Amino acid sequence: MNSGDAVAKRIISLCEQNKITPNKLCTVAGITQSTINSIINTGSNNPTVSTVKKICDGLNITLADFFDDSVFTDLDQEVK
Repeated sequence: MNSGDAVAKRIISLCEQNKITPNKLCTVAGITQSTINSIINTGSNNPTVSTVKKICDGLNITLADFFDDSVFTDLDQEVK
């Protein structure tokens, strides 16, 4: 799994835990629906730290909380 897929899975998991839809997440995080859709549906390889931080702020968690999940444990090496 690459980092984009891991971020997408984590966002979906957090939405489920918080009982909100990705659309609601857009509202509380102050980001566009197209941004969330790009990350979730295509596993965008380049979600910015700024975007992830906005998602965290909308969910009232820290960046450390976001990345403290087993989905990030065994990522494939990404060299380009």
